[in-house]
Amino acid sequence: MRSRLATWLSVLGCLAVLACGSDYGPPRATPPTKIQLDGRYVVEGVPSWNLVGNALTPGHDALDLVVTAAPNAEVVDVWVAGGPGQRLVEDPATGRFTGRLDISAVPAGEHDILIAANGSDTASSHVVFSRTHPYYVLLSTDWDFAEPGQVSLDYHDQLRAEHPDIKFTHFIGPYTFTAPTVTEERKAELAAWAIARRDQHGDELGLHIHPYCHFVETAGVTCNTTDSTVYASDTSGYTIRLDAYSQAEFEALLTRADQIFVERGLGKPVTFRAGGWTAGLHTLKALAARGYVADTSANNWARMEEWQGQGTLYTWNMTNWSTIGDTSQPYYPNVDDKQSGAPPHVPILQVPDNAIMVDYVTRAEMVEIFGLNWPGPALPEPRTFMMGFHPSPSMTMDEYRRLDGILDHADQYLASNRAGPVVYAVLEDMPTVWPLP
Repeated sequence: MRSRLATWLSVLGCLAVLACGSDYGPPRATPPTKIQLDGRYVVEGVPSWNLVGNALTPGHDALDLVVTAAPNAEVVDVWVAGGPGQRLVEDPATGRFTGRLDISAVPAGEHDILIAANGSDTASSHVVFSRTHPYYVLLSTDWDFAEPGQVSLDYHDQLRAEHPDIKFTHFIGPYTFTAPTVTEERKAELAAWAIARRDQHGDELGLHIHPYCHFVETAGVTCNTTDSTVYASDTSGYTIRLDAYSQAEFEALLTRADQIFVERGLGKPVTFRAGGWTAGLHTLKALAARGYVADTSANNWARMEEWQGQGTLYTWNMTNWSTIGDTSQPYYPNVDDKQSGAPPHVPILQVPDNAIMVDYVTRAEMVEIFGLNWPGPALPEPRTFMMGFHPSPSMTMDEYRRLDGILDHADQYLASNRAGPVVYAVLEDMPTVWPLP
């Protein structure tokens, strides 16, 4: 009897040892000091890229780790980014060790995960991952002309089919709806096209103004025909600088544009880009006064060298946006200097047009600017890459290919695929990332 009891006690003791995986004590507080890689360890659930979230974009704040360990592993511990050890749980069905690891407090940068078994001070596996802030890629369109052209509208849909994550910020011209050359039927079609892209795909409908006389005069403002960036005078108003209109006059234009948008079902626009980028400080103050939250008139002027020697467009931009270049990032303009981010501020976010428009840059140039703003390592803060094109009846296949090419490049690094920091976004959301100080 005593012999049988001793045998049972011995068996129960062995079962207890197996159930707890042997008593190796709690995980070590500090990471292993040595690494000796063991090829029998296979680690899954650690994407190379993980976003640091913000008020707009949720972060990737957890890793669902799965470790296939060596056969002699009874307990498996992990150390994330130099933090204290965490013990994984063995799945009896598969023999693998699993655990959800909280990385919400891990800062931007490249970090290690070390894995060791049975309380060892030598890691048997080593994995590297990055935490990065988002790289917001913004694709915008400037409706310079009353009729954007069906070919260019179809190009939008082709781009979306090739790049399903993209969103457009459509800077629509109110003069589409005041032009005598556009039929009422076509105006309704164009409004319906824009509304469908907003409602079905999350695109934004912003405002773009070249001060065409047929629009300006509907606002009760006298049309300026002399302050052209291209000609001695321009009776159409198209090439007239926006800063030639006073703050009061421009507020009247904004009020009229808002009215047109609402009447057409487009909703009140809250973001803006000036025609020819010719926004003055008083233009920005007018925008803020009329409920606009973001502007992207600050121009990477050095990339529009095609305009050198043709009128004053190049020199105006060079003078008025002298500090804006390839790597310029969002800021709130100073009340006395639209290029300064020092307080006190005009309450409108300026998101520089750092990749400018495809009219003026090749795919290679856009890729270059893309890389200058994100050289490859984890981003220590959010950044933007703003590019655009002009929908027009004369939009070319070459311009389409440039757009398709830079989007092909950006798609390689999509945060949604855990392949990098790229997040496609619209301009109206950027003040959520960069709130007014």
